[in-house]
Amino acid sequence: MKDVTQLHEGWSLRHGGALLPAQVPGCVHTDLLAAGVIPDPFLGLNETEIAWVGRQAWSYTTELTTDGGGHERSELVFEGLDTAAEISLGGASLGTTRNMHRVHRFDVTGRSGPLEVRFGSAYDEAERVRALTGDRPNVYPEPFQYIRKMACSFGWDWGPTVVTAGMWRPVRIEHWSTARLAEVRPLVTVDGTTGRVEVRIRTARTESGADRTLTLRAEVAGVTAETSFDGAEAVLFLEVPEAELWWPRGYGAQPLYGLDVELLDESGAPLDSWSRRIGFRTVTVDRSADEHGTGFTFVVNGTRIFARGVNWIPDDVLPSRVTPERYRARLTQAAEANIDLVRIWGGGIYEDDAFYDVCDELGLMVWQDFLFACAAYPEEQPLRGEVEAEARDNVVRLMSHAGLVLWNGNNENLWGFRDWDWEEPLAGDSWGEGYYLGVLPRIVAELDPTRPYTAGSPWSGSWDHHPNDPRHGTHHSWEVWNRQDYAEYRTEVPRFCAEFGWQAPPAISTLRRALPGEDLAPDSPGMLHHQKAEDGNAKLNRGIERHFGLPEGDFDRWHYLAQVVQARAVAAGIEHWRSHWPVCAGTVVWQLNDCWPVSSWAAIDGDGHLKPLYHELRRVYADRLLGLIPADGGPVLALDNQSGTTWRTTVTLRRVTADGTVLKEAALDLEAAARTVVRLVVPASLLPDAGSAKELLVADADGLRAVHFPVHDKEFAYPAARYDLRVEPAGDGDSVVVVTARTLVRDLLLQADRLAPAASADRGLVTLLPGEEVRIVVRGWSGDDPEAVRTALFSVGTA
Repeated sequence: MKDVTQLHEGWSLRHGGALLPAQVPGCVHTDLLAAGVIPDPFLGLNETEIAWVGRQAWSYTTELTTDGGGHERSELVFEGLDTAAEISLGGASLGTTRNMHRVHRFDVTGRSGPLEVRFGSAYDEAERVRALTGDRPNVYPEPFQYIRKMACSFGWDWGPTVVTAGMWRPVRIEHWSTARLAEVRPLVTVDGTTGRVEVRIRTARTESGADRTLTLRAEVAGVTAETSFDGAEAVLFLEVPEAELWWPRGYGAQPLYGLDVELLDESGAPLDSWSRRIGFRTVTVDRSADEHGTGFTFVVNGTRIFARGVNWIPDDVLPSRVTPERYRARLTQAAEANIDLVRIWGGGIYEDDAFYDVCDELGLMVWQDFLFACAAYPEEQPLRGEVEAEARDNVVRLMSHAGLVLWNGNNENLWGFRDWDWEEPLAGDSWGEGYYLGVLPRIVAELDPTRPYTAGSPWSGSWDHHPNDPRHGTHHSWEVWNRQDYAEYRTEVPRFCAEFGWQAPPAISTLRRALPGEDLAPDSPGMLHHQKAEDGNAKLNRGIERHFGLPEGDFDRWHYLAQVVQARAVAAGIEHWRSHWPVCAGTVVWQLNDCWPVSSWAAIDGDGHLKPLYHELRRVYADRLLGLIPADGGPVLALDNQSGTTWRTTVTLRRVTADGTVLKEAALDLEAAARTVVRLVVPASLLPDAGSAKELLVADADGLRAVHFPVHDKEFAYPAARYDLRVEPAGDGDSVVVVTARTLVRDLLLQADRLAPAASADRGLVTLLPGEEVRIVVRGWSGDDPEAVRTALFSVGTA
């Protein structure tokens, strides 16, 4: 049987004339941080102070002993080398690498001695390739498209420039004889109630094993099959009667079956094995043309799905620091926000298997980008061979995961070619189209034909339509935020909105930790350094000014209002687009997470604190959503039922004055069938007077609330917010804050981390009418001082 030895101990990093202890998996930055050589790049302006790290070569060393234990072959396996490296053993070169996203394997049979991994500067490698292929346009000045490395290492409009190097994934020695499993591809399908698994394998053989007959055995759900074969490849078929279907969360259960594969020699002795969990389901994307254009609807097990999605970026700019536990925590947060789809964005990485394992368990569908983003990519060598090898590696590695529902060719490159002044400077040069419309769909069709592929996001399906036409395929909505107010979301109904969002600063405790000693202001040095978007603060201010007026000299008020606008903006888009299901079949918010402490579009900040946006996502992505959608002639009442059962409810509509007086009230008995939306025009008698600064409309049903104000907040006659407070102990170091409104209180927010840096509240923005009460559970704070709580409470009507 193959023997595996992990090589995580005993490594050193050469820094000048010194050898520093090195952690593997890890990177240069984590080792230099641990040794106290560099400051934390996440704090203050330190990012600029450590820029030199990414521009020089680094060397890792250890002593390698390859006692093969009688095996014929010993191989040194690197699961991830970041990025341009030469590996030598005993002073002799084993080979070079130029791709962070591939597994690399070297024959070290019978060899021992000093093992060295020398990493060149990623900048030097990128410039070497640029000199060979010629220049190409991109959206940032850094040369990320010339090297197969995490693009956002070079900085993004939410991320720092921290250009890493190192062994960022595990390293091991494999000792084996006769043959090993070089590739295992389970093609999982369902036919009626029968689950089918087609196991395709490829072997590597030693010279003595080249002509031997081997046996392949596989088992799933108590069903076993085996076959004997000669040569390199074999296929097995297994059928599981009455297989339980895997469903996205909210549509059913997520049963997973262990699939075990063994390779045996002529005597029946095991040579190698492979185990994964699989789920039985079908997945397609309906891209049929209709009277509205060209659709883009996920269909799982025959059920059409409105995808409630978020975009995912690397959870740390130093990705080796992201543990399985961190994946589980972040993805559990996603599921608890009623998210059912996570898009892994193309400027990051193919995540670790632990990420996809958790998605499988939680019922989170995964949309996987191939790693191309916001640039024209050369298609010549040496990149072309690396791109193909990388795609093959990762399709094979990830295809066993039930949650994986889509392969996507790139992020915004087809759109960029058409709209970002690329065509003329490219002047006939390659720019990636051959990857997205040729190489990648061919590889997916060959290796993983059970899943759909799309050439890019956004993409209208062909060059017959503009790549970002909202009427066809997938759409990215960035005029809002960049140039327009979020009300403009309501002017169109995209078939599938795969990116949209609005910025806000992180939690106050995150800012205090990341900017120690700074007198916080929107334009203070650290705040500006931790704002990477072009003209980002001006866009934040424009959003606040339009709705509230810009507070002068009050950072806490500015911070609160910026977070309110973010939450409202994203909610406005989702409420509108959800109400147009099934024409619109999904929204994917930019973005769920951050990779460092920064002002960004994230719902969860770089320290893991939940912004108000997170709680709004939980509300607007719930199975049942009550909405008052602004429209010409007055708001539309939308009863959006994405649950699997009929929603029968009574909606109470109240026309209310600012002081809480009810001017008109009506109760509507409504019914929305499963997976449908009911839209009703609100009776004119219930509408606040157009332009009124003293009236609002409130809708309530089954504990859900929607409100409509006819004017912007800065024009509304809010009373000074008054409320009573009390604090109750909740045990386990937690507490409950009870707020009873004495006036209209709009968008009440408890910033629990002002009470204790690690504290969190169980809800975000809440609007109360006079006499109403809300109970806010605060975890991680057991205080009992109402006045301390009052300093952490904010609302629109509070000056």
